Amino acid sequence: MMVGKSVRQWRSIGKGLILGALLTTCMILLYCLSAPEVQFGLQEVPVPYSCAHRPSAVHSSTISNSSHHASGQRTCTPQVDIMFMKTHKTASSTFLNILFRFGEKHHLKFAFPNSRNDFFYPSPFHRSQVKDYRPGMCFNIICNHMRFNAAEVAKVLPADTSYITILRDPADLAESSFHYFGRVVPLTWKLSGDDKLREFLKDPKLYYDPEGFNSFYLKNLLFFDFGQDNNLNPDDPKVDEAIEAISKHFHLVMLVEYFEESLILLKDALCWDMEDLLFFKLNARKGSTVSKLTPELRAKALEWNAIDWKLYQYFNATFWNKVDAYGRERMARDVAELRRKNAEMASICIEGGHAVDAGSILETSMQPWQPIGEKSIMGYNLKKNVDKAHGKLCRKMLTPELQYLTDMGVNLWITRLWGRIREILHW
Repeated sequence: MMVGKSVRQWRSIGKGLILGALLTTCMILLYCLSAPEVQFGLQEVPVPYSCAHRPSAVHSSTISNSSHHASGQRTCTPQVDIMFMKTHKTASSTFLNILFRFGEKHHLKFAFPNSRNDFFYPSPFHRSQVKDYRPGMCFNIICNHMRFNAAEVAKVLPADTSYITILRDPADLAESSFHYFGRVVPLTWKLSGDDKLREFLKDPKLYYDPEGFNSFYLKNLLFFDFGQDNNLNPDDPKVDEAIEAISKHFHLVMLVEYFEESLILLKDALCWDMEDLLFFKLNARKGSTVSKLTPELRAKALEWNAIDWKLYQYFNATFWNKVDAYGRERMARDVAELRRKNAEMASICIEGGHAVDAGSILETSMQPWQPIGEKSIMGYNLKKNVDKAHGKLCRKMLTPELQYLTDMGVNLWITRLWGRIREILHW
């Protein structure tokens, strides 16, 4: 009896090892297939100063201008040249949907990746990764996942571009990243027990290898996304220098925890309309899959991600300085208006008025991409018989990122091939 049980255990372990090896092989193969040939000899042709369709009435190259006179009259036109640095697990898919709709509304030109939905992450961004790129081309918006490379981004976008990004509390981000990416990080495969995150945070150094495949998902992911070394000592002067450089490049750093306030600041800075900010939460996880961080685990997560915590604290301070400059009472009124408009749209667009589990999403076009081995990302069902005035907008607001990219003409054959492999292997 014991022999049979032992054999079954070894078979189970063997299957796990084989599947793990196959997964790693597939991922490496896909990465090699999709890696772009970097064209180091690209001709240096400066992009135009602005890609805007019309000159702004009152606009500077930094986004500190107010969009209204004291009388309440608008005195500027919308800023349309935008670099959005899409960080991981930070509600960035929700903001991407806002950007896609804004870009379509104003007939803007996006710099999209080719064959997949990111700019060959985690490789540093290079302009040759942009679909159909030619030196001197003028793009309005770049917004897909990348590992930031300021010099190369500047060669794709005009000088008047507004740089925007978003951050999240590093402890919550660490939990989300571990859940979403854990199965593609071989370092986590040897963790035992049901609560693998807890096991990892108890002693991260026991499992972590800076050179391990996809190890960047486990430590200072925000800092890594900005093109920096995520394994530096937090007290290394290079960390403060990098944060200062990020501060100089990015005109507005939004915060997930104050998403609506962030959008109001963006509206004021870019001279957008309130209607441009309407959103539904996309890529949200089912609550039952979120690990509850005890105060002890939260402290350990922040200690392990000390550079991200330093980054977050710095921009948390600058964020509230901007809110104070905007006016706390004015901010509260505008946030209340945005929430009212979003609630109104939810009642018009969403069946049942709320998100549902992946298995309850009826239309394939509304089903979001899921992490390996789980169906934890929720989505929406579009209401039947939505009136003509709202039908198109409702569908766009509810469309997940990959489907929206496809609708905009982006060829995602690498991403879709990977999805097909997962379907075959039941991942």
